[in-house]
Amino acid sequence: MKQILFALAPVLIFFLAFRPVHSLTVTGTITDDKGNPIMAAAISEKGTTHGTTSSIDGRYKILVSNNFGTLIISAAGFQGKEIKIKGKTVINVKLLASAKSPAVLENVQKSSGKQQRDQLRYEEMPFNQAIGYPAISQLSSAYSDNAARYKFSPPRIAYDNQINYESDIPGNFNTESYDHITENRFLKIKDNPLSTFSIDVDAASYSNVRRFLNLGQLPPAGAVRIEELVNYFHYEYPQPTKEDPFSINTEISDCPWNKDNKLVLIGLQGKKIPTENLPASNLVFLIDVSGSMDAPNRLPLVKASMKMLVDQLREQDKVAIVVYAGNAGLVLPSTSGDEKIKIKEAIDNLDAGGSTAGGAGIKLAYKIAKQNFSKEGNNRVILCTDGDFNIGVSSDDEMERLIEQERKSGVFLTVLGYGMGNYKDSKMQKLADKGNGNHAYIDQLSEAKKVLVNEFGGTLFTIAKDVKLQIEFNPVNVQGYRLIGYENRMLNKEDFNNDKKDAGELGSGHTVTALYEIIPAGVKSDFLEKVDPLKYQGKLETVGKSSLSGEMMTVKFRYKAPDADVSKLIVHPVLDKRIPLAKTSDNFRFAASVAEFGMLLRSSEFKSNASFTNVLSLARNAKGADEEGYRSEFIKLVQNASTLAKENDKGDEDKVVKDN
Repeated sequence: MKQILFALAPVLIFFLAFRPVHSLTVTGTITDDKGNPIMAAAISEKGTTHGTTSSIDGRYKILVSNNFGTLIISAAGFQGKEIKIKGKTVINVKLLASAKSPAVLENVQKSSGKQQRDQLRYEEMPFNQAIGYPAISQLSSAYSDNAARYKFSPPRIAYDNQINYESDIPGNFNTESYDHITENRFLKIKDNPLSTFSIDVDAASYSNVRRFLNLGQLPPAGAVRIEELVNYFHYEYPQPTKEDPFSINTEISDCPWNKDNKLVLIGLQGKKIPTENLPASNLVFLIDVSGSMDAPNRLPLVKASMKMLVDQLREQDKVAIVVYAGNAGLVLPSTSGDEKIKIKEAIDNLDAGGSTAGGAGIKLAYKIAKQNFSKEGNNRVILCTDGDFNIGVSSDDEMERLIEQERKSGVFLTVLGYGMGNYKDSKMQKLADKGNGNHAYIDQLSEAKKVLVNEFGGTLFTIAKDVKLQIEFNPVNVQGYRLIGYENRMLNKEDFNNDKKDAGELGSGHTVTALYEIIPAGVKSDFLEKVDPLKYQGKLETVGKSSLSGEMMTVKFRYKAPDADVSKLIVHPVLDKRIPLAKTSDNFRFAASVAEFGMLLRSSEFKSNASFTNVLSLARNAKGADEEGYRSEFIKLVQNASTLAKENDKGDEDKVVKDN
């Protein structure tokens, strides 16, 4: 018998090693040893970014990529567990109480009778020796979306304006808001020879989309801004060599999702200034401490983020802290960057509660920034909030006018968004756009590190403002075109030469990428809509076989120095030199894969033959060195989205069958 078992052992090992691995949806309930449900327990798939949290009744649902993987379960005040999935779709977990919480959360009972608040005890967290910050893996349950305190189970329905699922704030209906996006259409060169838009270096949409996908949900269409998905990633464009603060790079090849069309990449590379050479900073941290920020993935994450930023400051830098809830107040006057302990103590003492007077906070923050204005330096307000303003100046129109007025002082604005359930994405976008600033969504501590440490210069130091692009297409080679994304950055053609018209900012070391899908001359396309011939207008004169016929387009740029009022012009002709897709740069293919992914998430009417399979193929072959792992993470998100899309399609089919 033993001989038979020994003989079969290698065969069993072989089959186990090569057993098929499939994604799987696992559900269950988290309870204590007495059977009471545990709310806000963090459930994650080991070795991945997949995670979720238990609802108020202890229930959870998680999409895992490996049906033979391992679940990690942790909750404040309980001993953590690791459980093998073994292909099971229902896994109920019982946690035992612990004297010390593995998620290092301290449960504080307010003597005034206010509701209990979870406060992070940073001093107890294990530190990552390499960077000097709490280890990301140790903090994932405390800081990321995996630690939302209350039920967050949105249905897989994409709404353009508001999402109708429960908020992570008890008693509140979900009020997340997103502006409707009307996609850019294909335009005929004959009628629209010019395309004009402002650059956009924001990347908030990507981290927000990631949050939805990691929670096992497809994002609402209004949350998917394709240009922000593309610009989340760094591209290897050459540094500028001339006096202008950025280099201009273009590339043309076949369109991956439509074989009849071409794709044009326009890439800007901002000049990277070494940290030691950056001008002195005059910063004001404007922190929302209202009741809506009272959750582990809000104010505690803000505190951890700001501490990271404090560690980057130099002696010549200054920082003040303004907070707002029912009222606005100065917590820390302008303080030298070398007094890090003093600054961090002020941050640690912040607590959440009350209504949200965002307008009053903004006014006070700009007042403090102007009082400490550095003429040759970097003056900036850094706003940390969920955007849920509800008293005083609070409407979008009022807030825009306030920010437009304050930006005249020369103080720039960075908007960092936190939380979920009542997150006001639409408002945050408007504030950043009107405040000569940028917008990032911080869904986890690793994102804070990316924005405030890895991209410190790009986030906080502007090297060019009011950067505009205007493209003139050559009708000899181009019949029609479509700018992919940038819908909320489109400008009138007259705005290009108008120095009073506000546009986007470019930070130190930042890259900006834009993609045009081109319909070549002579190609028949259903995307070009016909209009009746004009009676009074003369026929367009074609360029013909002139010296310009080899050009596909001319790209014009306008920008201002950070302290200037008059713009400079750069003209960059683009020759019609098409490279086979397989021979294009990693920059081109990866940017194309991200754009295609965005069109699939939005169910774009222009996606043609786009597919998740094609996105994965492009991305994998263009991953490059990927030292920080962002592109590898993207590939995992695409896999998640592909699985979720298939589940949605199956659910829709089942519903049709049931209805019939």
